Amino acid sequence: MNSLLQGFTGLSSNVELRRRNATVVDDDEDISDAMWGSLGGFGSLASGAPSFTVPSVPDPAAFLRLHTDDHADPSCRIKIQHGTTTLAFRYQGGVIVAVDSRATAGNYIASGTVKKVIEINPYLLGTMAGGAADCQFWETYLGMHCRLHELRNRERISVSAASKYLSNLVYSYKGMGLSMGTMICGWDKTGPAIFYVDSDGTRLRGDLFSVGSGSTFAYGVLDQGYRWDMTDEEAQELGRRSIYAAGHRDAFSGNTCNLYHVKVHGWEFIGNYDINKLHYEGSGDGQGYGYDIRVQGKTSAVTTEA
Repeated sequence: MNSLLQGFTGLSSNVELRRRNATVVDDDEDISDAMWGSLGGFGSLASGAPSFTVPSVPDPAAFLRLHTDDHADPSCRIKIQHGTTTLAFRYQGGVIVAVDSRATAGNYIASGTVKKVIEINPYLLGTMAGGAADCQFWETYLGMHCRLHELRNRERISVSAASKYLSNLVYSYKGMGLSMGTMICGWDKTGPAIFYVDSDGTRLRGDLFSVGSGSTFAYGVLDQGYRWDMTDEEAQELGRRSIYAAGHRDAFSGNTCNLYHVKVHGWEFIGNYDINKLHYEGSGDGQGYGYDIRVQGKTSAVTTEA
């Protein structure tokens, strides 16, 4: 029996030795054994954050800058262009989270039905801006650790702690190509809270944030209409109008608006609103959001001289 086991052991060692010494390897052999098992996913959280194989170059960050568009080399081989509009603001009734649903790859509209709000747990929401895969992966991973925190400490994780965990996580990959501009929103013992976290590890607490290519248009509406003492209906209307403004003016944002409301008992999905319908019909009252709709019959851009 021992000789049989030694035979198998020797065979395994010889195979491993040949694999390491081979000059030409198959595609399958480029993948480590751990990637086929539980370590390839989240089967073992004891080992900490998952790690990725980086390019076999001396400086991955310099390699990325050399081959991607940094506005200094428009003829670069890899063009990284993103477009979106996400926003969140805090008021007396909780947190309003509103996002558009358009995904773009440069000038190409890849999808119009992207869900840019990630439901981390019943009390926490995360938004996506930048690379969809980066945001989706790391915020989903954040949700797993939030659940582990609940099991270990027998209480919900705070919004501050969740955002700090994500900030520390992405900071370890700073300069390696992550593209994330997220907001972690929720309700904890301190009340409603919003934290902005990006792929550089920046973490900011505030009452109002908007992230994405259409954020300047959204900020214009938010700055004009934001008040702490808004009613729930007024806050939801402000979120819809802000996303509509970005979707109407920014070519990289649009399609629909997904609206969430975070309250003391958790988040609630308010609805999905088509931005074209908001332009002509509004949110249900028949009064469209569009400038040309609101002034129709009252003014004219063409003036005549007597």
